[in-house]
Amino acid sequence: MREPSTDLQQTWGGRNEIVRYESPTPSMGIHRFVFVLFRQLGRETVYGPCRRGNFNTRDFAKVYNLGLPVASVYFNCHRESGTGGRRA
Repeated sequence: MREPSTDLQQTWGGRNEIVRYESPTPSMGIHRFVFVLFRQLGRETVYGPCRRGNFNTRDFAKVYNLGLPVASVYFNCHRESGTGGRRA
């Protein structure tokens, strides 16, 4: 039995990146992150959205016939003001 890996490149297999990560804007305040994982039923080219504002996951899944998500994770983060790191 293969050990689970936390290395995304190893488990992901180095497939094509569709959309590059963009840091949240504005750069301060609370940010809500949602990562949704779908399983493609066949080989089909998937095009990333032109813009991410008001992105609709349901519409995206419908266009590419993705069905229901197989996994998801939600979290909030808060960036404090200033550029300094952790201080002792």
